[in-house]
Amino acid sequence: MSNQKNEKNESDVTDLLSRVSDNIWEIPKSHTYGMNVPGRLFLSEKLMGTIDRETVNQVANVAMLPGILDYSMAMPDVHLGYGFTIGGVAAFDEEEGIISPGGVGFDINCGVRLMKTNLQKEEATPHMKTLTENLFRKIPSGVGSKGEFKVTDTELTEAFLNGAQWAVEAGYGIENDAKNCESLGFMEGAIPEKVGTKARKRGRPQFGTLGSGNHFLEIQYIDKIYDPVAAAAYGLTEGQVTVMIHCGSRGAGHQICTDHLQTLNQAVKKYKINVPDMQLACAPAKSKEAQDYFNAMKCGANYAWANRQIIMHWTREVFEKFYGKDTDALGMELLYDVAHNIAKYETHEVDGKKQDVYVHRKGATRAFPAGHPEVLQQYRDVGQPALIPGSMGTPSFILKGGPNSMSLTFGSACHGAGRVMGRGKAKDSMSGESIRDALAKQGITVRAEKASVIAEEAPSVYKNSSDVVDVVDSLGVAQKVARLIPIGVIKG
Repeated sequence: MSNQKNEKNESDVTDLLSRVSDNIWEIPKSHTYGMNVPGRLFLSEKLMGTIDRETVNQVANVAMLPGILDYSMAMPDVHLGYGFTIGGVAAFDEEEGIISPGGVGFDINCGVRLMKTNLQKEEATPHMKTLTENLFRKIPSGVGSKGEFKVTDTELTEAFLNGAQWAVEAGYGIENDAKNCESLGFMEGAIPEKVGTKARKRGRPQFGTLGSGNHFLEIQYIDKIYDPVAAAAYGLTEGQVTVMIHCGSRGAGHQICTDHLQTLNQAVKKYKINVPDMQLACAPAKSKEAQDYFNAMKCGANYAWANRQIIMHWTREVFEKFYGKDTDALGMELLYDVAHNIAKYETHEVDGKKQDVYVHRKGATRAFPAGHPEVLQQYRDVGQPALIPGSMGTPSFILKGGPNSMSLTFGSACHGAGRVMGRGKAKDSMSGESIRDALAKQGITVRAEKASVIAEEAPSVYKNSSDVVDVVDSLGVAQKVARLIPIGVIKG
């Protein structure tokens, strides 16, 4: 049923779902034979029109995987992905469950970091064209982009092992940078020997690069504070200039996923796992195949944390040169760095008992609440920062992990706005030059290698970021702290 064309309007999914409560919808187990748990979609009625039946079916397909716990979940920015939806969350029992690359994606540890400054909007906006151009020249972007930082094979191994911490020790940052990242900027247990030669070759020249697609570096300012207490804990004030960096593990992560998918495609047959879609290729969580992928995935995740660290370091250099002040004088301090394409081994409460599980977050941000031991000490009283980017011309948001995140979503929230139009259609139907000019009239400077990239990433191809964030805020999953408005954008 899940893979068959339904005669109903593909944009109408209401007959497939039942309402649980405001902003929570359920796909019953009866939707598709073989579902082990129901599906859960966290959507407002307004956002219901942004999903289609194929997306609902993907959520249902994930619910068929062995050892899945509670629900197959979809965040309000959900849209169709590879195997798992983008915006998908699923947790699997360590004994009966599986690990699947489709639940992480090809861009391992695609994520977001936000750097604060002590500059005010008025100090940045008059210079935005020059600042944006200088950053564009410093930080390579685009398909296959390569950076000025050439690492040796030994250095690459160290990056796979130690992530942002390695980059800081290599001179690309300051001491506290790695301490202000999720997982302190690296995942323990990475095994570089599980990364193939081709992945190493692709990753070696790409440190310090944004890449392509929806990746970006954005200069923003805070125009609204929703939660003064949390904002004070995060060091945020209205009018403050910030820099947001969104990118991942580049060719290294893509190749790690590609290589291990080949193995896991065979593992499905070896372990007689019935998957409704081979894009959900997986293996039992404790099997050699699953653990080999998981430990290689950690290398990709660590690469991404190092990559964002180097980009942030070069951003500081550009600001220092332009303003004639050092990082300390400019207040260029990392607020936080979060992953939103990752699988993690975490402890959660399931059916009233603490249990170790493998949580897959694909297009979903960790959002642990106040008091959780994995929240950094300086933020523990208010909750973990969750960084939700907008779409070039729309607001981004700083959220905090909410009190209901652990019970509702395995400590997860949305990761962005979520696409509603494919790249090909966007390029065919819109002019990048016109979009750039329209954004300039709004006070937003955009720089990209090609105008077609701007068309692909036009604000209209995404859901409204405010609508997405309002859902997780209303549910107490992740709550609004501050809103950020873009003023200068570099697109990958």
